Amino acid sequence: MQMGMIGLGRMGGNMVRRLREGGHKIVGFDMNPDSDRDVASLEELVAALQPPRTVWVMVPSGEPTEAVITQLGNLLDAGDIVVDGGNSHYTDDTRHASELKRNGIDFLDAGVSGGVWGAERGYALMVGGEERVYRKVLPIFETLKPQGEHGLVLAGPVGGGHFAKMVHNGIEYGMMQAFGEGFATMMRSEYITDPAATMTSWCDGSVVASWLLDLFENATEHDHTLAGMPPVANESGEARWMVEAALELGVPTPATAAALWQRQTSRGGADDILRVVTALRAQFGGHVTKVDEIATH
Repeated sequence: MQMGMIGLGRMGGNMVRRLREGGHKIVGFDMNPDSDRDVASLEELVAALQPPRTVWVMVPSGEPTEAVITQLGNLLDAGDIVVDGGNSHYTDDTRHASELKRNGIDFLDAGVSGGVWGAERGYALMVGGEERVYRKVLPIFETLKPQGEHGLVLAGPVGGGHFAKMVHNGIEYGMMQAFGEGFATMMRSEYITDPAATMTSWCDGSVVASWLLDLFENATEHDHTLAGMPPVANESGEARWMVEAALELGVPTPATAAALWQRQTSRGGADDILRVVTALRAQFGGHVTKVDEIATH
């Protein structure tokens, strides 16, 4: 197929490489003039593609995605297809599809997982939209996905792809939190002499074996205690969206919520909260916590 790719960062650039190796003709555009872009504007990208066109948007969610999709709505023709492969909120997809449909332009939302390893390993793709539109882009999806029968799904109507990716990332938060808690527990135990080696022994034969555990092995290869890693983890939004959606649907999600709160705490936002807790414990119970006591525990 021929396709335009908007956004040539760590994800988009690697996806272009995999698609070109798979025989597709990709026209790439990025706002950064130092990127490996083929054209210097959205107008040039649209002009370089033969109709009916397929354009994949791989830019940050929020205002960047809004701006690009609005521009494409004015540049593309009826019968063209826009694929939003970023991490947009699933409710935005319905609005984007409706706005594009006024000009006869079709829309798909695609949740993409694979990170910087996707160019070699392939990407897990969760797509939302009409099946007739999905079928038109299927050669692209088949090239991006890993080899084998899994890694690609038409998850549901418009919004389904990003909803699935949101849940996927919420699960990911919980899994990483569990691995971190297990590692920390072994780090403080006199019974485990090498927590990193113990965890990486689970990479084969264990029921908790996973790619995340393989990545843990990579991370601890030269830093067994991870002492050089800052204890701060940002949250990109998807787990928060999942907890909000789960609350609306009446689904309890304690593991995902706990992992989300832990990330927010790591960024320092809880310092003032804990100062209040410590001050109140001192007021009603005489519990005095000294800084040097904290340092020794």
